[in-house]
Amino acid sequence: MIRTECLTGEAVAAALDDLARLRIAVFRDWPYLYDGDLDYERDYLRAYQSPGAVVVAAWDGDRMVGAATGAPMEDHAGDFAAAFASRPERLDEIFYCAESVLLPEYRGHGLGHAFFDGREAQGRALGRRYSAFCSVIRPEDHPLRPQGYRPLDGFWLKRGYAPLPGVVAGFEWKDIGEAAPSRKPLQFWMKTL
Repeated sequence: MIRTECLTGEAVAAALDDLARLRIAVFRDWPYLYDGDLDYERDYLRAYQSPGAVVVAAWDGDRMVGAATGAPMEDHAGDFAAAFASRPERLDEIFYCAESVLLPEYRGHGLGHAFFDGREAQGRALGRRYSAFCSVIRPEDHPLRPQGYRPLDGFWLKRGYAPLPGVVAGFEWKDIGEAAPSRKPLQFWMKTL
């Protein structure tokens, strides 16, 4: 039986290696095409050791099979502040629902909702007014786009999120087949909590 658990504080630190391995495995697929490594992951995941951060983890026994991360948006200000510069919402009003990763064989069983529920609850507990996340923008004619791929837009819309026009950030990672990291555009979505 799959169980979910909201991890904060020291519990986050204890789960970071499992989370790093899971991110590398899941983000290798479309649309992220991430060619990750544990050293990069350990450095990146330090942001989730902040006091307001949460990891909503899904476990099958003692194996982490999925997880979703979230933190106060100001913990990511260096990456995303410019994208919100023309928005009326302040960064300290926003809870950032960062990544969701789930092994393919566990999809379609409601864990995506559990991931958002846990992160949104953390945002409300911190007094945040908004919840936001971003999705990578890939061209329709990208050579690695799987035939019949369906984006998660419908799921996000049903949860009350909407894309923020013109609120696009850039973030670097190394794609499969790239010699070095390159900047990818990320579209922000947001809802009121």
